[in-house]
Amino acid sequence: MESLIDQVALVVGGSSGIGLGVGKALANEGMRVMLASRNPVAPADWNADPSTTGKIQSLRCDATDRDQVAAMVQQVQHLWGEIDLLVYSAGMNVPKRTFADMAPESMAQVMDVNALGAYYCMEAVLPSMRSRKRGLIVNVVSLAGLRPLGLAGLPYCASKYAQSAIGHVANAEVLPEGVSVTNIYPGETETPILEKRPVPPSPEQRARMLQPEDIAAMVVTVAKLPARATVPEIVITPRHMPLV
Repeated sequence: MESLIDQVALVVGGSSGIGLGVGKALANEGMRVMLASRNPVAPADWNADPSTTGKIQSLRCDATDRDQVAAMVQQVQHLWGEIDLLVYSAGMNVPKRTFADMAPESMAQVMDVNALGAYYCMEAVLPSMRSRKRGLIVNVVSLAGLRPLGLAGLPYCASKYAQSAIGHVANAEVLPEGVSVTNIYPGETETPILEKRPVPPSPEQRARMLQPEDIAAMVVTVAKLPARATVPEIVITPRHMPLV
């Protein structure tokens, strides 16, 4: 397995949930980690191992704003150098998510965050990765990007299918140049997005779900693989919702 010490990671959507879990896990591996989100997380909330002090920072960025994304990437490069790993984990959903009750603007809003945001962030980091012939992008999608899930709703499923396609097309394009894109498809995961469900799950239901650290473990494993290996996609689900 390759060492990640002093490599640079940018985690978009890093203020909570899967993104924050991934950021902490990467910092514990010795990476320099920038957590980017609309609402940056406070250092006291990182709860990383004391040995990671100084290896995690945060900044504010709206991933749906292409100019802000470009500025974010430049800021990370200025601080630590070129980005070795991009993790796109920003995502949103809305409570009213069916044709019958959804506001039309909700479709655009969810598509912007889940799909366009992923595109803008990949677009911003790929030129440097391609010129250096090395780099990894981890695109955190959802099981709803593989199967239409009624519980996830119309805009979320549509946006996640789009996000999945963006990752696969990017991977096919850049693999010959030494860069990889891995799509991860988590099933139900205990994150703040659950509060956007029409009926938020009970504590008992949440206890059965994946935890952010489960997805983080997958990201670390892929990031530590030698350059000769690539992982196009990973499906990880709780036991109560296997992919069939």
